Amino acid sequence: MEWSIQEIARIAGTTSRTLRHYDDLGLVPPTRIGGNGYRYYDEVALVRLQRVLLLRELGLGLPQIAEILDRESDEASALTTHLALLRQEQERLDRQIAAVEHTISALKGGEELMAENMFDGFDHTQYKDEVEERWGKDAYSSSDAWWRGMSDADRKEWMSRASSLTSDWIEASGSVSPTSEVAQELARRHVEWLRGIPGTPAASGGDLKGYVTGLAEMYVADERFAANYGGVEGAKFVRAALLAHFED
Repeated sequence: MEWSIQEIARIAGTTSRTLRHYDDLGLVPPTRIGGNGYRYYDEVALVRLQRVLLLRELGLGLPQIAEILDRESDEASALTTHLALLRQEQERLDRQIAAVEHTISALKGGEELMAENMFDGFDHTQYKDEVEERWGKDAYSSSDAWWRGMSDADRKEWMSRASSLTSDWIEASGSVSPTSEVAQELARRHVEWLRGIPGTPAASGGDLKGYVTGLAEMYVADERFAANYGGVEGAKFVRAALLAHFED
């Protein structure tokens, strides 16, 4: 049985453009190309696409996914591994949901917050390898020591500050220009927030402009970061404001 590229895009919740991009990268080539130039996919191709989408959901980049697909040719075995990872993520999300529900209930009821319950499921070490790859082991170790050394109250305040900044970015996106006073004040707050994270060039006196503008590009390119700002368009707004911040 075969499906056209339009059918697969609809079923998988993606786009024909994305599928063509996956083909260009050799990730999910079509089973055949018809005389009309349309791409068609069989069951084997669908399984491979499922693996790609699962790995994307787990936060892997396309180059990493290509390496994994080349290395793990046994589809059933690989999907079993993916399933185990998904179940771990499901468990972590369930714990996060319970933690947030606990906080909401306590706030509405005027009850005392239990700090040991508030951060269950929040694992800041999950990006350890990525941080070390981008900015070095010292960057991660410094940030990790800083995070672990914070009191529960300090962690709560820091997370509240980050959440407030993100919400303000989303609210400003689409309503003001990136060069407006509102957006530039957000950019200033954003840079100051980054300065407070040990181990990064923003905190260590390194190339602040290069570091922040590099992050700004990542916000747009990486779906995980873009989601924090309401999606790609919101991330583009943040990027434009941060780039404008360093033009003066």
